[in-house]
Amino acid sequence: MTALRASSQPARRIVLDELSGGVVDRLDAASAAYVNGSGLAKASPLGLGLYRIEPVGKVGSVRTATLQLEVRPKERLGLGRLLFLLGYAGDQGFREDSVAAVEEADLWSALAESLAQLADRALSRGVLQGYLTVDESLRTVKGRIRISDQISRRPGMLVPLEVSYDEFTEDIAENRILRAALERMSQVPGVRPEALSRLRQLKGKLAAVTRLQSGAPLPAWRPSRMNTRYQASLRLSEVILRHASAEAGDGTQQSASFVVDMSVVFADFVGTALREAMAAYPGEMRLRYNALLNEAVRDSDRIVVQPGAVHLLGGRPVMVYDAKYQAAADVGASLSGDHYRMLAYCTSLRVPTAWLVYPGAGEIKLRRILNTDIDVVEFPLDLSRPPAEILASVADLAQQSWGEVVRQATISR
Repeated sequence: MTALRASSQPARRIVLDELSGGVVDRLDAASAAYVNGSGLAKASPLGLGLYRIEPVGKVGSVRTATLQLEVRPKERLGLGRLLFLLGYAGDQGFREDSVAAVEEADLWSALAESLAQLADRALSRGVLQGYLTVDESLRTVKGRIRISDQISRRPGMLVPLEVSYDEFTEDIAENRILRAALERMSQVPGVRPEALSRLRQLKGKLAAVTRLQSGAPLPAWRPSRMNTRYQASLRLSEVILRHASAEAGDGTQQSASFVVDMSVVFADFVGTALREAMAAYPGEMRLRYNALLNEAVRDSDRIVVQPGAVHLLGGRPVMVYDAKYQAAADVGASLSGDHYRMLAYCTSLRVPTAWLVYPGAGEIKLRRILNTDIDVVEFPLDLSRPPAEILASVADLAQQSWGEVVRQATISR
């Protein structure tokens, strides 16, 4: 990224709705380049230092030394709800109280405060220790000898020995993830000094922990009784590390971005929550199910459609679902492309009813497709409600759709 020089002037703040047509504002070239590189918005030059800044289907925040740009979800979700949706697809145990997000007007302040609170809670009884498997070459036996490595690396040699042993240490996955998140948030420009001080102090407690390399995959960890006090901070840390970037550079370059695609977030959340809810009923649910739309002899002639979720009973599809974030509107769901798509799913899979899930607070609507026996049910999911109520709505969707399967089975007898 182009270096962004620090300024004594406060950063200009621009707030957009993800469905807005954008604004015209004055930007420096470096900030405009960073906005375009972040993927959050498009900054198009108009001349004389003016740029047209337009959303591109993502939400989040970009911050530089001279600019803070925010693109907010159309449903006006608070940070706590957004983090709930982000985290749930990766872990069905992720709940709103797992993040205890501080709701502030500034996303970065809210993230910093939330991480500081949860990290402080995690480290309040000391740094977690655990067993780490270490592979080393030693002159004495420790743990177990890795016979295959010994033969391939040192044929005919007795020493040194290739051994593996378990070491009780602070340098475990949980601490590496937490340290990386604290480090990243401490590099965000404009974080309040008191929050920045807390983040750095907490990171200091993990000084003996290996620093994760930028771009490296996050180490795996499993919830257990031993790391219970860490779990909330780890879930927030993973969200930050997956969706936020921050650059400190040489001290003059400071920039940060937190960018998410709400269409992907919504589809992942609905699929995961629905699969969990349908576990109470017979059959098996598969996400992103591939279905053949046409008859074809050659693979190259095949047209494949991929509904968000399909429930199978005895190996046969009986329910099809799709989650469409962009289908939402103040008065209901889209009436064109999404319904054509659902019709194609039903035709391909020989399923009589499709469920179109979209964010909104409207009523459930059933639409019979003309000259067919196919119904498309529009099912709104109100994301402004508490997480427990959102999950209850998904459970209601599962119950209603299963009831339709039972009804169709009764009719066909």
